[in-house]
Amino acid sequence: MFGKKGGTPQVVRARAPALRTALLIAALLVALFALYVVYELGRYNAGYDRQAVAQQRTEFEVRIEQLEKENREMRTQMAELDTFRVGRAQEQAEVARAMGELQAQVARESQELAFYRGVVAQGATSIGLKIEQLRITAGTAPYTYLVHFSLMRSGRADAEAAGTLTLSLDGTAGTEAKSLDFYVLSDGRTRELRYAFRYFQDFDQEIAVPPSFKPEQLQIEVRSGRKDVAALSQSFLWTVESQ
Repeated sequence: MFGKKGGTPQVVRARAPALRTALLIAALLVALFALYVVYELGRYNAGYDRQAVAQQRTEFEVRIEQLEKENREMRTQMAELDTFRVGRAQEQAEVARAMGELQAQVARESQELAFYRGVVAQGATSIGLKIEQLRITAGTAPYTYLVHFSLMRSGRADAEAAGTLTLSLDGTAGTEAKSLDFYVLSDGRTRELRYAFRYFQDFDQEIAVPPSFKPEQLQIEVRSGRKDVAALSQSFLWTVESQ
């Protein structure tokens, strides 16, 4: 290890371990490269084309991007369709409501037109009153009823018709025939109703019937304020309609 040359000591260093390490690393790298080459050769021999696979992957990525774009467009269209559908439903509901109102208005106007044709007929010369469209329905309280009817005039509507009318009810209480006047039917609230109209007037009068009384006929008596118009008395069978 140590020696003399010209009187100066010299140090001899071992280089073998470093060289062996470098050779091992180089051998390892060569082995790894050889394994990669063998791996690639194996894939090539098995029909694997790296370039074709890379090209196919690129095509797939392009297709994925196209599909994502189409998906976004379809979602946008679906959102627009949902908005349109909601708006269409609201529009249809509004149209249905408007049509219902128009149909109801047409029905009312048709009814009024029928009244007008009856009361303002050109050839009608007699002046009088008549009762139309009488209906009886059950009231909200027990043994109460609503009498619906229209009072209209016949002849020319040259002036306003005015007067009073009363209701009475014929029937039986037990085994005896009995008649209830309007004062009893209205629980003592009124004895007569007043009317004043040019063509017709609708009435919805509530009456109360005693539980022991069995109605048979409803009598309506109409008196005009004009002397040239005869009084009207009309009978109707007692029939309660279901609402």
